[in-house]
Amino acid sequence: MRRFSAIAMMLALAACGGGEPASDTAAGEPAGAAPAEAVAATEMTMPDWFHVDQANEAVHMTITAGATDAKAYWNFNGATDGNMTITVPVGYTVMIDFKNDDPAMAHSLGISSMVGGFGASPDPTPAFAGAMTENPTSMVDATMPGEEESISFVADAAGEYTMVCYIPGHAATGMWVRFNVSAEGEAGVLGAM
Repeated sequence: MRRFSAIAMMLALAACGGGEPASDTAAGEPAGAAPAEAVAATEMTMPDWFHVDQANEAVHMTITAGATDAKAYWNFNGATDGNMTITVPVGYTVMIDFKNDDPAMAHSLGISSMVGGFGASPDPTPAFAGAMTENPTSMVDATMPGEEESISFVADAAGEYTMVCYIPGHAATGMWVRFNVSAEGEAGVLGAM
């Protein structure tokens, strides 16, 4: 009986943290405040591949398929599964230089109105006229390894969209990131690699 009580007491202390403080917040930091690292991760940045020209109401970016080996090179600038959000102001002209650094697979890029639930072959209908690379579903005529393609379009409707690869199975496997068009004029990238 005594052994059971001692074990129960040790488990109760461990579950409660064993006397450790309940909060890791620094002195003077308000309770519930996110650590500095978490705050920084939630702020939009301007990575070197993303440029805003406010005078000409244009955004220019370079998106690289297979920038890293994440998801077997099925990524945009290293990001997959919606873990990066690109935001452009409504009404701006968006120019994307698309590069394919995947050593073995064709990829495509398009801005889709779908925001999730990508099937094996998502409908290759761009959310904006011109917002899709050529032959987006073809494994032999899309942007092949080592090739580059540029697209340009006007982000003329505010809302939430996605940037996807339309090669069958790629978006369903995670080759997509979020693409938002801001009515407030915001521009930048969250979660840039």
